Amino acid sequence: MPASTETMRAIEVAAPGGPEALKLGSRPRPLPSAGEILIRVAAAGVNHADLLQRQGHYPPPPGASDVIGMEVAGEVVTQGPGALRWPLGASLTALVPGGGYAEYCVAHEAVALPIPAGLGAIEAAAIPEAYFTVWTNVFERGALKAGETLLVHGGSSGIGVAAIQLAKAFGARVVATVGSDDKAHACARLGARAINYREEDFVAATLAETGGKGADVILDMVGGDYVARNYAAAAIDARIVQIAYLRGRTVEIDLQTVMNKRLRHTGSTLRPRSVAEKAAIAEALGEKVWPLIAAGRCKPVIDSTFPLADAAAAHRRMENSVHVGKIVLTV
Repeated sequence: MPASTETMRAIEVAAPGGPEALKLGSRPRPLPSAGEILIRVAAAGVNHADLLQRQGHYPPPPGASDVIGMEVAGEVVTQGPGALRWPLGASLTALVPGGGYAEYCVAHEAVALPIPAGLGAIEAAAIPEAYFTVWTNVFERGALKAGETLLVHGGSSGIGVAAIQLAKAFGARVVATVGSDDKAHACARLGARAINYREEDFVAATLAETGGKGADVILDMVGGDYVARNYAAAAIDARIVQIAYLRGRTVEIDLQTVMNKRLRHTGSTLRPRSVAEKAAIAEALGEKVWPLIAAGRCKPVIDSTFPLADAAAAHRRMENSVHVGKIVLTV
C-alpha cells in the first residue's frame, strides 16, 4: 500500500498477545490506489475478528494494512486515480480489509456507503461489518423470508442485534440465544424471543416458540456441540449458516438428520472476499436496507465508545462478553 510522507496516529501490535499488546503509534498516512478513497476516520467499529488478529490468529488479506480495524466512518479527503463515485468531503461509512484503528484509512469506493440520514459517525461505524455479514448470510445464503423464523446465536452481539432488527424489519420471527438475563431483556426489546442458554435449552424453546416446527434459518457463530443441537432445532428444509466456530470447527454430524429434514448447512467468510463481491453486498444494502435505517426501522445499538488510544480497554470489554451491541473507537 503506498504511503505519503505525512504521518498519522494508529494502533499497532508489537507482538501477538492480550489487549495490552495494542499501543498507539505513528504510521505514514496511506495513499489511495486506483478506485480507492482516503477517509479521515471519525469512528471505527470493534469486532471479534479484531481480537483474533491481535492474538495472531487472523492475519489481514494480502495487500491489506496490518493495522487492525474493518469498519470506519468519516470524511473523504483524497481520491485515488479513477475514484469518482464519492466527492471530497462526502460523509461515508465503509467496510475495509484492515487499517480502521487509525486517523486515516483507505477504502475502495465500491464498498463505501453514505452515512444514513439521522445517524452520526459513531453509529455509522457500527454498521458495515455487522450489516454486510447479516445481509449476505441471513438473506442471501440463508434466504430468510417474511413469515419464517430465524434462530440467531449471540443475539446481543453486534451481528446478533443487526440480525434481529433486519429480520424483524423484513417480516420474520426471531429467536435469539444470549448468556444473561440482561442480554435477554435487551434482545426482547428489539422484538426477539430471547433465550438465556444458561437457564433454558434453546432447542426446546425454539421448538415451543414455533409450535414444534423449528427454525427456518439458523445463524451460528458457535460451532462445536451447537451443530447437532442446531439440527435438532431446525425445521424441515431449514438453512443453517455458519459464520464462526467459537466452540470448535471439527464436529461429528448425523447425516440421517440432514437427510430426513432436507437441511442445507452452509457458511461463509467476509473479509477475504473480492472487492466485486463486497460491492454487490454494498449495492444491495444501499437499495434495501439504507431506507429502513433512514426510516428508523433499524438502528445500530451502541454499547460503548472508547478513544482510539484506549483500544485496549475496548478489546477487554469485548473479551469480557458484557457488551450489548457495538463497541466503537472514536478518533
